Amino acid sequence: MSNPSVPPPAMTMSDWLLLIALSVLWGGAFFFGKIAVAELPPLAVVLARVGLAATALYLAVRVSGLSMAVGGRMWLAFFGMGLINNLIPFGLIFWGQTQIESGLASILNATTPLFGVVVAHLFGGEKATGLKFAGVGAGIVGVAILMGPDAVGGLGGALLPQLACLAAALSYGFAGLFGRRFRELPPLVTATGQVSATTMMTIPLVLIFHPPWLLPMPSMKTGLALVGLALLSTALAYVIFFRIMRRAGGTNVMLVTFLIPISAILLGWGLLGEALLPRHFIGMAAIFAGLALIDGRMFRRKETFMRTA
Repeated sequence: MSNPSVPPPAMTMSDWLLLIALSVLWGGAFFFGKIAVAELPPLAVVLARVGLAATALYLAVRVSGLSMAVGGRMWLAFFGMGLINNLIPFGLIFWGQTQIESGLASILNATTPLFGVVVAHLFGGEKATGLKFAGVGAGIVGVAILMGPDAVGGLGGALLPQLACLAAALSYGFAGLFGRRFRELPPLVTATGQVSATTMMTIPLVLIFHPPWLLPMPSMKTGLALVGLALLSTALAYVIFFRIMRRAGGTNVMLVTFLIPISAILLGWGLLGEALLPRHFIGMAAIFAGLALIDGRMFRRKETFMRTA
């Protein structure tokens, strides 16, 4: 378990460039997903995403000379990680995007670190500080502002898809805790194992609920969106994510959450013609403030400056 009093490793310029690239790739997932769910059911989009990504990552494993022979217990863990880090959140987000804008979905997804703090406090033995709880509170306020009248207007309108995106963020919070058991494995093996396990779990669901032979042939635009979703926003993004985590630590890689909504909003606005309401930006600002409180580095720097002044 990491010591919360130890500051995170310094980010180099190349780390920052990788972080920005990762934010664009994961922000693009909301853009690609919005295009795909316009023609295909969410579970089919999940299968295309993880299936193509698993194929690409497995080829990368072979080229790298690594092995997926990690034992039965580790593969069982891959299935657990695939469930809470891929199948559940991907399915919920894609379903939510059938009814809400991709930018709003990405903002709601930015609450992941807020849930991560609560999950780690309750189940991971990492007692949260007052600053982190203040961050969670700010994030809750931001979510309430985002949801606006829908939160008090019954279960109609856009409330359910927004709740689905929040449930996906909660699932990611548990995945962050569960994923600690893979620290000894090469990152590429971990990424390949979890998306491969997700693929195996998703295939029977798609066969039962959305048989491929009954689905319409996707358009060229949707096909390209699925390829982008799988190869760019999943396979490549996972490689970059684990590389940053190994070099700069988990606290630093969490900063990507600040940037993902910005990428998704700009892509949705520029390429999909989406529009967000002023309260969405106010809610996003409150969520960002909560993330800054949870991260705490600005306050540590202030304390260091006061001591040296």
